Amino acid sequence: MSVQGEIRERTRIDIREPKHYQVIMHNDDFTPMDFVVEILRGIFHKDEIEAVHLMMKVHESGSAAVGAYPRDIAVTKVQNATARAREEGYPFRMTIEAI
Repeated sequence: MSVQGEIRERTRIDIREPKHYQVIMHNDDFTPMDFVVEILRGIFHKDEIEAVHLMMKVHESGSAAVGAYPRDIAVTKVQNATARAREEGYPFRMTIEAI
């Protein structure tokens, strides 16, 4: 049974991926390489080989992108890494850039 004059609406849902941000790690002359590898493994979940490769890229190039994440996750990872560095007394620096 159909109701006379029935109107059906179609709703279009437009779902977009969140904008991603690159986390950039910057070289300095004071933060130990082992500490950088530890950060890459513990906070950025890189395996040993990738962590060492990225650490060397930062060391040789001055900076390197170490991952791309939605903004909130990128900011949290940078804050966690920076807090651990400060606890150890290192001037370790990371930034985020929109992709």
